[in-house]
Amino acid sequence: MGLRSRLLLPLLILAVPWGQELVDQLFFGGHWNLPLVPGGPVWGILTAPFSHAGFGHLLSNSLWFLPLSWLVLTRGLRPYLRVWAAVLVCSLPVWLLWHNASHGLSGVVYGLLGYLLAAGLVERRPWPIVLSLGCLSLYGGLLPSLIPVFSPAGVSWIGHASGFVAGLLAAWLGAPLPEEHRDAGAARW
Repeated sequence: MGLRSRLLLPLLILAVPWGQELVDQLFFGGHWNLPLVPGGPVWGILTAPFSHAGFGHLLSNSLWFLPLSWLVLTRGLRPYLRVWAAVLVCSLPVWLLWHNASHGLSGVVYGLLGYLLAAGLVERRPWPIVLSLGCLSLYGGLLPSLIPVFSPAGVSWIGHASGFVAGLLAAWLGAPLPEEHRDAGAARW
């Protein structure tokens, strides 16, 4: 995947929620949301990241989503897709356990951040370590909102936490296997 494609992919992804929000505001007065509803349709797991509570919510998520996406894409398309897949799978606890509807790209944002923070730890190579430390210094301020007492009322901290765990899982699943396991043919994912 070339540099142009890596820069373009997150913008194309963002076209979906921006288009949905524009249609929502113009034709539905802000009432056409596609959240993940507890015990609701399972397709909410797929639609929730692209549905937002207005342009302010979407802009905020977009400003975090773009740079974190681009940073993960420096690692390649496969890690990026792995983070997305893990975030969707780890949305199941939100669907099953959270008491309110949840929507927005913030679960994906925290998944990307979790991946970037964990990549240096699990890979133990210079570039991933530098990337992890840089992300910790730039985005570490997001981490307190993973804890319920530091998360504003009405914000799905469990969506943030499940996304973050998904990112950690994606980093671990994509890490190179130790030398002794490579010969045995073992693989993570």
